[in-house]
Amino acid sequence: MGKFGMLLNTMRILLIVSSALVLASLAAAQPQHGLNLMPMPSSVQAGVGQMPVDRSFSVAITGSRDATLERGVQRFVAELSRETGMFLKQQPAGSANPTLLIHAVHGSEKVQRLGEDESYELVINPSGAKLTAPTPLGVLHGLQTFLQLVETTTTGFAVPVVTIKDQPRFPWRGLLIDVGRHFIPLDVLKRNLDGMAAVKMNVLHWHLYDNEGFRVESKRFPQLQESGSDGLYYTQDEIREFVAYARDRGIRVVPEFEMPGHSRSLFAGYPELASGPGPYTIDPGGADAVMDPTREETYKFIDKFIDEMAKLFPDNYFHIGGDEVNGHQWDANPKIQAFIHAHGMKNNQDLQAYFNQRLQKILSKHHKIMMGWDEVLHPDLPKTVVVQSWRGQQSLATAAQQGYSGLLSFGYYLDLMWPASRHYAVDPMSGAAASLNQEERSRILGGEACMWSEWVTPENIDSRIWPRNAAIAERLWSPPEVQDPDSMYTRLAELSWRLEWLGLTHRSALIPALHRMAGTDEVAALRTLAEIVEPVKDYTRMNSLKTTWDFRGPLNRLVDVARPESDQARHFRDSVQAYIGSGYTNRAAEGEIRTLLAAWRDNDAKLRPLLEQSSLLHELVPLSEYLATLGVAGSFALDHLDKSAPSPESWRAQQLALLERAKTPEADLLLIVVVPVQQLIEASAGEAQKPSSP
Repeated sequence: MGKFGMLLNTMRILLIVSSALVLASLAAAQPQHGLNLMPMPSSVQAGVGQMPVDRSFSVAITGSRDATLERGVQRFVAELSRETGMFLKQQPAGSANPTLLIHAVHGSEKVQRLGEDESYELVINPSGAKLTAPTPLGVLHGLQTFLQLVETTTTGFAVPVVTIKDQPRFPWRGLLIDVGRHFIPLDVLKRNLDGMAAVKMNVLHWHLYDNEGFRVESKRFPQLQESGSDGLYYTQDEIREFVAYARDRGIRVVPEFEMPGHSRSLFAGYPELASGPGPYTIDPGGADAVMDPTREETYKFIDKFIDEMAKLFPDNYFHIGGDEVNGHQWDANPKIQAFIHAHGMKNNQDLQAYFNQRLQKILSKHHKIMMGWDEVLHPDLPKTVVVQSWRGQQSLATAAQQGYSGLLSFGYYLDLMWPASRHYAVDPMSGAAASLNQEERSRILGGEACMWSEWVTPENIDSRIWPRNAAIAERLWSPPEVQDPDSMYTRLAELSWRLEWLGLTHRSALIPALHRMAGTDEVAALRTLAEIVEPVKDYTRMNSLKTTWDFRGPLNRLVDVARPESDQARHFRDSVQAYIGSGYTNRAAEGEIRTLLAAWRDNDAKLRPLLEQSSLLHELVPLSEYLATLGVAGSFALDHLDKSAPSPESWRAQQLALLERAKTPEADLLLIVVVPVQQLIEASAGEAQKPSSP
């Protein structure tokens, strides 16, 4: 589900809209309690003082209790012990004077469902704390908030005195992970479930097969995994255990099985279901293929397959994909074209609508609610169908106007390598949805971040999801007025290191990868470069391929491990803006700028020996040279600004021309600090030329 073509125009529109939202959000009111909570709760009333978290800390449960709640509290105590380095304990039910008293009114439902009450109230006083919630889901969320409140103080660990009343803005707050293109082991998926729970996301959308791989064991149709997986798939026992793991953390698992397109791996084992003659393999470069909707055998197969899968995935919702059916095989098949004409259909879209109607009835028979991407939207489908929008907010609004529930994923594609602030500026209720009436607005259930795996491996997936996914989680949980990107980044930095306690490797995986590329432990200079580059955005990398995309190819270049958003580049940009905005008098900002420019100026000489001795690093030579040039040019401009003396015009022209070249991607990477250095050079012209807008 690459979605390469149609996104390009709509992404340009989103960039304009989201930029405007970011600027507007700068004026939005933010809570002034100073707590690094993410997502921001609905209501926070900060008090005075702290409650110690010491060796005597204990937890007790009253009210309704069940296994889900018990295990959740046990995990909380274990994590708090890990974060504080103290051996803490859970008291038996009803114990007197626990540090944290937990009370749930009701127990868990047998199968977690959309719309359950997830609210909670957390009251912390100097002498103790109480967490109350209608359901264990609320308790789980409240415990995550408590963990984020723990801080190191001069007297030990403590949490602030505070009263928090919290509930989600949207009932559906999801993350899609694609395991079809590249298989992701369960231990990696589990730590990402833990990360989702930490930011109160409640749906894992599991994209379980695509052209390149079928990842689920089927006992009825064993050739699905035997011919379509390269041996990399999840057994049914593993799936049951994984679904239970997610359930314990308040996360529903919604499976996606692509129909009728993106199905080449399915046809590898069952070619008779395809619209074309084949042969079908999962080898790189194979043609996209589509099911034959005119054969009754197709629906008999789907019926038996869904019956088997429905027992593995207890959630009420079942995603059928339904996107990017190019229709080439249907056009080329005379039998299918005859079927279209015989049934009074106008085109392939009508044929897909016919297929979806048949599919919806099968899903209903197995007590499942059908979900699909934008393309499934058709007035002949029942209003129970949920439409997931990847093409834009207009399609989300259109679905709501026609009576369908929907989710927004447009603007939340993590694989596009956008900065967190750009995702953060996208709201399911903005754009076309803003003009909906109240009934129509109620049909927008929330949204899902999407992690498509064309360039993802178990090694780098954490860094592609985290911490940016937390910004999307906040957009879907917190009140709409929580919009300040500066506050978001401050809290995101705090959350990022906390996520490492869960085993996520979004920060730590970089260093081993640099060691591999360099062939030595001496990677300081390589890290300096890696910290201020980012992978190219959108589908630039895929579109620049000179050969067929090979999903089995190595992903061991710097672009594969460089973080999607450079914190150092963002801080440098902020320092430059602060320095220029102060009229060149902010000495603290100037000092930070000079330190970084000097490091970049000298880095090429240190890095060059590594670049020359490693085949994986040869392609970085231009980037390293450009970085050194930026360091020299930026320092020269800063000297002139410091002395209030204009820089030579000929020098500026030469440097600005070179900077334009430095903006060009090299090795599928972008040197992110070019623009702020350009601003320094332009500012060094003095009054004759104003610096470009930040």
